[in-house]
Amino acid sequence: MYKLTIRPLLFLFDPEEVHYFTFSLIRNLSKVPGFSKIIKLLYKVEDPLLQTEVFGLKFPNPVGLAAGFDKDAKLYQELSNFGFGFIEIGTITPVGQEGNPKKRLFRLKEDNAIINRMGFNNGGVKEAVIRLKKNKNVLIGGNIGKNKITSNQEAVKDYEICFESLYKYVDYFVVNVSSPNTPNLRELQDKEPLTKLLLALQEANNKKPKQKPILLKIAPDLSDEQLIDIVTIINDTKIAGVIATNTTLSREGLISENKSETGGLSGKPLKNRATEVIRFLHQKSNGSFPIIGVGGIHSVQDALEKLEAGASLIQLYTGFIYEGPQLIKAINKAIVAKQKL
Repeated sequence: MYKLTIRPLLFLFDPEEVHYFTFSLIRNLSKVPGFSKIIKLLYKVEDPLLQTEVFGLKFPNPVGLAAGFDKDAKLYQELSNFGFGFIEIGTITPVGQEGNPKKRLFRLKEDNAIINRMGFNNGGVKEAVIRLKKNKNVLIGGNIGKNKITSNQEAVKDYEICFESLYKYVDYFVVNVSSPNTPNLRELQDKEPLTKLLLALQEANNKKPKQKPILLKIAPDLSDEQLIDIVTIINDTKIAGVIATNTTLSREGLISENKSETGGLSGKPLKNRATEVIRFLHQKSNGSFPIIGVGGIHSVQDALEKLEAGASLIQLYTGFIYEGPQLIKAINKAIVAKQKL
């Protein structure tokens, strides 16, 4: 139904405007008595075989919503009704910021992809906290970043502010240094600044009565040498794991009209590279840390490939937009079926 009727209609309009319209629609419909129950019945798969424990957290199922969709923690409760096992909010920065000028979100229909150059547009960490205080049992990841005006030399402070503010209200943290849409941000992926940043966050974490898992989100555009550095950094800083991968700057093989737009590419064209990175990290680390696999999951097979490559959990974003909520259900049912073999 989604791909035949809803998606063609939504795809007639500007992607960013459709995003806000859809949020408003889901929020308003969820206030109608019985709507949320119907959505759960349609899409939620509840089975003990789906439950998985990763970095000390118990996930009801391994299929999550990636960061960037619910940037400001405005719809996590309603989105969880579609069957996601966890929702990652953000990227959140200490102070609200507009992000990059519009137009900044582009569909590549022929490639089943999206290019975005949003630029960490969000309302700031204080606003997110107000909304997260209302959380009713949704497992939440907090994806954190730095403000655009903050220099890389001062970046640690921004991440620490977000960590301290969100600590009580999220279940795990994601350090985003891999977005291509904030100037020079990816320089923080270099060994020295990244180690410094992660050690500072771990120090803050260790002062808490209970430590929260801290993960690192990395770009798919890293070389093998850089990926080996990532393995070393994770083992040295003892953070909980990795999210592989963020969007790519590569435009290889694209055929859509918007292929030359600046920004990060997500969707089907990213699938193979993201899986390669997962497999490489898993093998080189001897499985010493968990990996959340994300990038180009548009089918059950895509999801299973990520899990087989070494991911403990997976996330959807572009696949959710192109395939609809039926994809979440199909993946979870396939995982249950596989567990029963």
